[in-house]
Amino acid sequence: MTQTRPLQAALSILAAMVLIGFIDNYVVVIAETGGLWQFHLVRTAMILPMLVAIALAFGVSLRPRRWRAVVGRSLFISTAMILYFGSLAFLPITQSVAGLFTSPLFVLLITGFFLRERVGPIRMLAAAIGFAGVLLVLQPWGAEVSPWAALAVASGFFYAVGAMATRRWCAGEETLTLTGAMFLAMAVWGSLGLGLLAIFPQDAPAGADGFVLRGWVAPGGTFLFWTAVQAVGSLVAVWLITRAYQLGEAPFVALFEYSLLVSVSAWAFMLKGERPGALALVGIALIVVAGVVIALRERRLTPPAPQTPA
Repeated sequence: MTQTRPLQAALSILAAMVLIGFIDNYVVVIAETGGLWQFHLVRTAMILPMLVAIALAFGVSLRPRRWRAVVGRSLFISTAMILYFGSLAFLPITQSVAGLFTSPLFVLLITGFFLRERVGPIRMLAAAIGFAGVLLVLQPWGAEVSPWAALAVASGFFYAVGAMATRRWCAGEETLTLTGAMFLAMAVWGSLGLGLLAIFPQDAPAGADGFVLRGWVAPGGTFLFWTAVQAVGSLVAVWLITRAYQLGEAPFVALFEYSLLVSVSAWAFMLKGERPGALALVGIALIVVAGVVIALRERRLTPPAPQTPA
């Protein structure tokens, strides 16, 4: 155990959110010429050698202690990522991220209604506020509402289950093991999608509209470049997030993950000129407030772990 270093933890998680906000804004560029399934298969092929090299360099075993627990967690997290990345080609990135950030709300609902654990009125009120924020960002009542918004919210549900599995099923597993298993699951999804599209080929529209229906195509330079950026950026972001949770208490670090909503919006504006409307900005603020309340409440209810000097 080491001393808690909240400033370093906050800087690490903020850097990770800035990086993720940047690289995820370019998924739509990948979607112009490539397919969702090919993207995940190629990205995993780029990531796994780097993961193995890191594991060998630091003497870390990638073998899971509990295979079924790790496989189950990977199934839920990878499903969430498939839905999230799929929605990125069709929605403004702010809406996709807002859908993913429904995960804390689903965690509370699963905890209270299915696991029968006490949630309390404060966190339930925060969940209601966060849900209202998501509605303001997605605006399902609008004339141009997209069915892809439902997939973005579904990604939040599967991510919530995966997050709970991480804490309940996979305690003691190495971070690199969980990371590698998740990317392997993404490769399985990619292979399944490509296999089905090879057997049942679809007439994929040109550009980003064909992202989900596009099978294997000869990868061009743009596709390979931005997929490589995604691969390296994802690994660096995972390392920064892991470091943050090692240096700070989990509820404290979780507060700063909500900066991703600001990060993706800022990058979308700088890179593509996208700017969320007034209602979406209010919704983002409500989601952040709800997340902060939930994290602070969890921090208050969780007894601090004993610490010894480094």
